[in-house]
Amino acid sequence: MQITERAKNIEPSATLSISARAKALQKQGRDIISFSAGEPDFDTPSVIKEEAKKAIDEGFTKYTPTSGIPELKEAISKKLEGENGLFYSPREIIVSCGAKHSLFNAILTLCNPGDEVLLPKPYWVTYLEQIKLAGGKPVFLEPSPATFTAGIEEIRKALTPCARILILNNPSNPTGVVWEEEELEKIAELAKEQDLVVVSDEIYERLTYDGAKVRSIASFPEMKERTIVINGVSKTFSMTGWRIGYAAGPQEVIEAMGRIQDHSTSNPTSISQRAAWRALQTDPCLVEEMVEKFNKRRKLIMQHLSEIPSVTFPIPRGAFYIFANFSSYLGKSFQGKSINSSLELAEILLEEAQIACVPGIAFGMEGYLRFSYATSEENIENGMKRLKDFINQIN
Repeated sequence: MQITERAKNIEPSATLSISARAKALQKQGRDIISFSAGEPDFDTPSVIKEEAKKAIDEGFTKYTPTSGIPELKEAISKKLEGENGLFYSPREIIVSCGAKHSLFNAILTLCNPGDEVLLPKPYWVTYLEQIKLAGGKPVFLEPSPATFTAGIEEIRKALTPCARILILNNPSNPTGVVWEEEELEKIAELAKEQDLVVVSDEIYERLTYDGAKVRSIASFPEMKERTIVINGVSKTFSMTGWRIGYAAGPQEVIEAMGRIQDHSTSNPTSISQRAAWRALQTDPCLVEEMVEKFNKRRKLIMQHLSEIPSVTFPIPRGAFYIFANFSSYLGKSFQGKSINSSLELAEILLEEAQIACVPGIAFGMEGYLRFSYATSEENIENGMKRLKDFINQIN
């Protein structure tokens, strides 16, 4: 049976692959400590689960409007206005099967074959593959050593007449870096000057530390009409498996995204939509408690990684990842096994040290490893001890 070139050219998700491999080894009885997961390890708050049960008991199990139930879109509208200073009517909002689905719809809607999409490195693995599926051409932007974000001159240097879209992830996966307002303001001015559309992935916006504040680029003057805001409930409310994300933007773009969704998934799960509606009305303390726990873990893993010779990392002020530079250990060996790439390093760590992390090459940067601290303090302590013991045996 013939497989299309489109499908052949798509790489599997490295983050999902590593997580799946770690789980498979755990099932075999291996004592794997995983730092690969891109999801909170906390349970979904009970008030949200109760709303889902109520929806089932009420028979709320039929098709809904493709773009989402009215009450959820109203709740999203209120959230965006209250928390981000952005007013969108329900017609300017679409609910999808996770933020990844919203992103895919947006890129398919905005990117014509041959269009250039500016993609800051390191990037979340899915951005690149979605650009390729849309027939777009990724243009990679190197990060500034000082901020680990793409500087305005780097963006300007990459511009050509074919440049159409800039993807921003704030806070960033894999680095946890939060873009400063001054950086975003310069990007907003450049976007208006060069007629760029910005796809702003803000899924981690409420998971921030050290007083960091996330401002949506859509809130800058004249940017709302050229920005697609992507968000969801997966990370903030520990609802990854519920698969609810959303996008907000100009009505004509949102309607076009809806037409794509009409013929792909139709509506997101009705029960999950009710749960998401409840999530957006929960006590902020629920999120604050989770952030406090993440912050303790963040400090713990930073302390351990900073004790490993020659390992450096940008300070993560958002999300739940740390992106550490292990380049000085490439070209060396462990018990006769050579380590020539971040992929080989991650594979040996999984097999020999029994810890799972994601190689930096998956995010477009060789020599790095991404560790998720969405795991217990005990796992962090034990996993980092294993990592240090492993490093001490490299020669």
